[in-house]
Amino acid sequence: MNRVCKILGIEKPVIQGPMVWLTDAKLAAAVSNAGGLGSLGPNAGQTEVTRDPDGTAENMRAEIRKLREMSSKPFSVNVLPVQNGTDIYTPPMLKVIYEEKVPVVTFVGEPDEAMFSEFKSHGIKIVYRSLNPTPENSRMAEKFGADIIVATGFDEGGTLPSKVIGTFSIVPLIVDSVEHTPVMAAGGIADNRAFNAALALGAEGVYCGTAFLMSKESRMAENVKQAVLSANAFDLLLFRTVPAYYRSLPGELANELVAMDKAGATNEELGKKMGGFANLRVGMLQGDMNKGYVSVGNGISHIREILSAKQIIDNLTKDF
Repeated sequence: MNRVCKILGIEKPVIQGPMVWLTDAKLAAAVSNAGGLGSLGPNAGQTEVTRDPDGTAENMRAEIRKLREMSSKPFSVNVLPVQNGTDIYTPPMLKVIYEEKVPVVTFVGEPDEAMFSEFKSHGIKIVYRSLNPTPENSRMAEKFGADIIVATGFDEGGTLPSKVIGTFSIVPLIVDSVEHTPVMAAGGIADNRAFNAALALGAEGVYCGTAFLMSKESRMAENVKQAVLSANAFDLLLFRTVPAYYRSLPGELANELVAMDKAGATNEELGKKMGGFANLRVGMLQGDMNKGYVSVGNGISHIREILSAKQIIDNLTKDF
């Protein structure tokens, strides 16, 4: 049996990325019911920006309970600790995760031995994904007890790695770096060819974001879905920001960020102008592609229609 499926208790080795604002119980349940692992991001199901850590955590509790009404299958909650500074959001979120007996966490950041040990004490499986995957942090994650390691390449959407290494270069590098932990491929994977290529390079499953943004169940604005359908990877704009790079479909804000980058603005200046995840919400959830940005991966080249989450998983894994 496929090790990823065995560890997570799923039928097909596909994880839906948490994607901050753009996930909710409906999408995660659809993915889990289709045999993959659905995931809830930090702002899952929310529509308004909140600065209240306890309120954010309680919103997650409500979303977890909605998901469980729609699916009895395993799912994941994203854990994204602040690793340089005071972290007021993670402690209340962890409290909810433990109280609600969440079966899997997707942990993003540098490996944290104490936190991994705490997850294990609660019987939680750990999917580890570094924003900047390296042989060193992959081995450290394995040492600390990660159950699965995600190798993310520069082809992804969202926060891009600082090293410009493509998905099908980083995957075998990470596979060869760890001793016994299964590796999943992330970045630009949106069809069966990419799924099979990832497995040929040693990955034991795939971790997809953009592919599920384009699902019928996705919260992403319909006008944005149509814009993605009519675009391909050549249409995406790339610019520096904090911590390293982002890409977006064209729009007033994205065009301005590219111009600032070419003019020599600092990453910090670009990051301030970009507006963080708040302007992702504006662009992708609310559909204002001028005031916000639309960050998707290079896999958009292979997405040609809006399908259900089940159809997407079935197409990805049709040879599996």
